[in-house]
Amino acid sequence: MITITPVHTLNAVVTVPGSKSLTQRALIAAALADGSSRLHGPLASEDTSFTIQALRAMGVSCDDSDPVCWQIHGNGGRINEPDSAIFLGNNGTATRFLTSVAALGHGCFHITGNERMAQRPILPLIEALRGWQVDVVSDNGTGCPPLTIIGRGLAGGHTVLPEGESSQYLSSLLLVAPYAAIPATLEVRGEIFSKPYVAMTLAVMADFGIRVEAAPGFNAFRIPQGRYQARTYAIEGDASGASYFWAAAAITGGRVTVANVPIPSMQGDTKLLAYLARMGCWIDQTDAGITITGPEVLEGIEVDMGDIPDVAPTLAVVAAFAQGTTIIHNIAHLRIKECDRLSAVVTELRKMGAEVEEEPARMIIHGRQRGDNLHGATIETYDDHRIAMSFAVAGLRVPGVIISNEQCVAKSFPDFWERFSRMTTESQ
Repeated sequence: MITITPVHTLNAVVTVPGSKSLTQRALIAAALADGSSRLHGPLASEDTSFTIQALRAMGVSCDDSDPVCWQIHGNGGRINEPDSAIFLGNNGTATRFLTSVAALGHGCFHITGNERMAQRPILPLIEALRGWQVDVVSDNGTGCPPLTIIGRGLAGGHTVLPEGESSQYLSSLLLVAPYAAIPATLEVRGEIFSKPYVAMTLAVMADFGIRVEAAPGFNAFRIPQGRYQARTYAIEGDASGASYFWAAAAITGGRVTVANVPIPSMQGDTKLLAYLARMGCWIDQTDAGITITGPEVLEGIEVDMGDIPDVAPTLAVVAAFAQGTTIIHNIAHLRIKECDRLSAVVTELRKMGAEVEEEPARMIIHGRQRGDNLHGATIETYDDHRIAMSFAVAGLRVPGVIISNEQCVAKSFPDFWERFSRMTTESQ
């Protein structure tokens, strides 16, 4: 457990690790490329470690000994049968991406994870891969991992992704489609959530030499045959990780600069800045980075966060300190993340004394100026990094906030607590 110490003011400059989303996409593209790629500024974390270990098991040489520059020696799309099952913990991105990568190989691939991963749906991806003649099953018949893939290569042609509730299904298919036996087309039915992550995937593919034809709305794609080309690739600072420092400035009325997240950015989570501005924060972009200055009074807002669900918990915590009601719409897909994040955020905010309503696809936070109705509590993190980091922000204003199982941040931000503490000590 870790106890958060409230602060009277903040005035700090911080940096954040590389983007987890970009790191994992770049790892897949580099692994499938011809030749050796260098990834500058990657995220070294529990999740990316699982991805690297899996790629090594599939015959891809990955040198991550230098924390600021990894070398990935691509095999041009050749994927080897691993000697044992591939364990991916609760890394949903890697589980979905590597299921499709395994389909490129020849042999038997078992993909498994922890107890929570066995509850996270992957059936839409399975059905789409079967449309490309991939032999893949959910071992327990639940539509969730563990999975068995009998790899014979990817047939290509037309397939349908039956729903877009997780953009990771779509990104997984896109990343491997250039290696199909014939040109691939992909149709997506239903509402597509988290579109910025799909745009990010397409941008990474283009950077590695494959340009996809996408219909408006991302409901249809034509993917040319080809191979990714090895390159040197710089990874942006993580906008999701930056959100906690921006939120810290918002609720304390302080000033925090995040130095290494660019605008414009490939990361949709930078849209949080616009929401914080609507709540009353001042946003400044200079050569030093993006600076957030919190106002005397935060105002509640109504937002649709269907495209940026990872920062919905961050905004919900900020909303508890805002005057008036904040409504966060279109977040049902938070329920299939590392935990049921919608329910978890509501439960823990209520534990602190906040008035919060939970509905199937939205939450309603009735905030109080400066969080005057809130009190300390021991926060259950549900082994979810984003719950831990979001509620750490609340402790900067409310005495007695204790974060349990604080080590869960290793999934995406291993040195979060050191950087969070440094932010507060810089301000003293």
